[in-house]
Amino acid sequence: MPSEIVRLDGHIIDSLTLSKVLDIILKEGGEYRVLRFQMGATRSDPSHAEIEISAPDNETLERILHATGQHGTERTAGEARLVPAPKDGVLPEGFYATTNLETHVRVGNEWLPVQFIEMDCAIVIEYKEGKPTARCTPMHHVREGELVVVGDTGVRVTPVERREPDDVFSFMGSDVSTERPKERVVAAIVHAMKEARQEGKKILFVGGPAIIHTGAGHYLEAIIRAGWIDVLFAGNALAAHDIEGALFGTSLGVEIATGTAMPHGHENHLRAINAIRAYGSIRSAVEAGFLRSGIMHACITTNTAYVLAGSIRDDGPLPDVITDVVEAQDKMRQHVRGVGVALMVATTLHSVATGNLLPASVRTLCVDSDPDTVIKLMDRGTHQAFGLVTDCEFFLKELAAQLPNVKVVK
Repeated sequence: MPSEIVRLDGHIIDSLTLSKVLDIILKEGGEYRVLRFQMGATRSDPSHAEIEISAPDNETLERILHATGQHGTERTAGEARLVPAPKDGVLPEGFYATTNLETHVRVGNEWLPVQFIEMDCAIVIEYKEGKPTARCTPMHHVREGELVVVGDTGVRVTPVERREPDDVFSFMGSDVSTERPKERVVAAIVHAMKEARQEGKKILFVGGPAIIHTGAGHYLEAIIRAGWIDVLFAGNALAAHDIEGALFGTSLGVEIATGTAMPHGHENHLRAINAIRAYGSIRSAVEAGFLRSGIMHACITTNTAYVLAGSIRDDGPLPDVITDVVEAQDKMRQHVRGVGVALMVATTLHSVATGNLLPASVRTLCVDSDPDTVIKLMDRGTHQAFGLVTDCEFFLKELAAQLPNVKVVK
């Protein structure tokens, strides 16, 4: 039977990583033999295991090695195999598909950290002054002749670190449930945001139009004005209805203050979009004194970065909306670098899209009234995300109340 030896290091006992790896081997039709095992002497010490994996044939063995590699096993035989990309935007057959976990590749007998890690990309090796570097690269950015890592050999991923009992998120677990102490969750988020500030990391907010429809826009506006958000990701809808609210006091034609449908109110968002298009950009409308309040006004006046990514259903759209999805994704990709905390509120598509770009080390909270949104995010690989099933108005109101220096003006 073909076999190969792998290593596994870290907190592999209490994180159940070792048991998961052994279970995968058996489920995939293989066998294992633990050649060496050394348990850490203290809670902070890592453990070490060397495991010989056997399978009936090479195809099964490769499948097992790939599956266990997602949990941190390191293949001991050989370096990363590098194959030139056959043409622009095309990867060589059998390319290594990345996860969002911290990743290293072995090239020239040296383990190289993979820069800008995100899921569902390739690893490109390039040489600068004779020294190799590794970077995570989306398929459409790969150029003909660039050296791409193929297969799992010489690739090592590091599973998400075990959360200590005193971690602010430790009480939440990874399950999706409506039965959570919501104020305590918000307190944990506030604590994480303060830590991110102290560490010089950015705070990302991903929002959907329900924030405006529910009358919670002024809470997010106040949080941005207080300097707690560094980057905003949204679509045409959030920005359009936010501007509609600032100009007409309505969202989808319904008066935000009273919940009363206004005569011809269904036209208001179109008139708001048209007015901004006449100015050429949201910034121009703000600088001209036409747009005087709202979330987008707060972003402009506080120089908070934002990316508005369009969709096929957009009205208008606003001139700031990026309608090319690849361009929008690349813009978002630039802004997620350096993010320490990500808050995803009341949006499914933008949450999943952002989750695909985030390293697993980013503390991520997904807030939605529908548990399916949180489940979809986790199912698509954003395993570090925690879910809070509640309405966005409660969450933002509580967040604004707990964050320092936030002054809400209705």
